[in-house]
Amino acid sequence: MGRFRVFGTDLANRYEDGVLHRAIAGRDVAIRARPGGVDVEPLDGETRGVVERLLGLPFDLDAFHAWAATEPVLAPIAADLRGYRPPLQPDPFEALVTSITAQQVSLYAAVAIRNRLVDRLGERVGGAWAFPSRERIASATEGDLVASGFTRRKAEYTIALARSSLDLDALATLSDDEVRLRLTALRGIGPWTAEWFLARHLARPHAWPAGDLALRKAAASIYGVDVHELGPRLHPFQNLSAHYLLVGWLAKP
Repeated sequence: MGRFRVFGTDLANRYEDGVLHRAIAGRDVAIRARPGGVDVEPLDGETRGVVERLLGLPFDLDAFHAWAATEPVLAPIAADLRGYRPPLQPDPFEALVTSITAQQVSLYAAVAIRNRLVDRLGERVGGAWAFPSRERIASATEGDLVASGFTRRKAEYTIALARSSLDLDALATLSDDEVRLRLTALRGIGPWTAEWFLARHLARPHAWPAGDLALRKAAASIYGVDVHELGPRLHPFQNLSAHYLLVGWLAKP
């Protein structure tokens, strides 16, 4: 749960007083941690899939930890963080807009910008706000997004993405390389954004955002090697390894 508050309050995934609120299909879904799992209200066929992705259930942690135990450098980090499931972004459009807001700024600044966007163009649903739909962004002006803290260029990228003909849901059926090709064909979507989409939305096991500055620093600090060299060494769990390395590096004294 701590991941949802470490960079400030996220209105679309609002964590307050021990409860994570997420707007799903017009309802406020409340998720509470409890020993051995979570309590979810309401939990049904409409909300279950979103909650499972939000809590990182698609990741095979048992297989990852069995493998990580054989990696001398990663093993103590994985042991300290055992059970940590990186949250996934359930909606592909929201995932891409989230990455666009985070391009070349701190994650604290990115969360603040997204919150202003959600407050301006989203909809309040109980304890959370529904992230603005693709259709709502497509009908907005660049000025609407600039007023939320976007640069003019990021506003242009975001609206162009919303108005594009790309079927974002269909990307889940494609290979990693094809997803990269489809996304980077769009203006403003580069390799960094495409790789985090593979990692944080599709949960692809081999996603490795080598262009990420924090991951480059973590690779150098923890392994003492270049991030591009490290990626193949962490096969077949690059994605989970990246998340564990980032958390382990940030937690270092």
